[in-house]
Amino acid sequence: MTSEAKAGLSGNQKRKMKSAARFFAVQALYQMEHSSLSFDQVRVEFLDHRFGEAFDGYDMLEGDVELFSMLLKEAVNHQALIDQMTNRALVAKWPLGRIDSTLRALFRAAGAELTQGDTPAKVVIVEFVQVAQAFFPEGKEGKFVNAVLDHMAREAKPEEF
Repeated sequence: MTSEAKAGLSGNQKRKMKSAARFFAVQALYQMEHSSLSFDQVRVEFLDHRFGEAFDGYDMLEGDVELFSMLLKEAVNHQALIDQMTNRALVAKWPLGRIDSTLRALFRAAGAELTQGDTPAKVVIVEFVQVAQAFFPEGKEGKFVNAVLDHMAREAKPEEF
């Protein structure tokens, strides 16, 4: 979507597109971990086929392409930094390698936004807790994600707390 087309969107539509971009970024990072596809292959697949996809009578939202691309790129480029930050936020008995791969992808996407983006930390936390709840609607993962991201945000953006 061009900048001109984006300018005509309401604030609510822009927020929904950013939320969709975060959701798609978690899916894309998960897919990269579980396949032999490269960053570019996964990015193109999502932009060409997942954004706005319709299936079983349900239409996926269009995502914010710039945010989606930034989250993927920065999660890959800064994975070691983000993983170290995540490990510091996790309890000793549950290092990053032991947690669910969907949550690992979520922490990488959120970590990319916390460390490389300019979104307020509390917005990042709320948004990614909602992503966790979308992936795990019956579980306690949302509370777990909230606690870990709060710790990561305080490290990444201490001036906001």
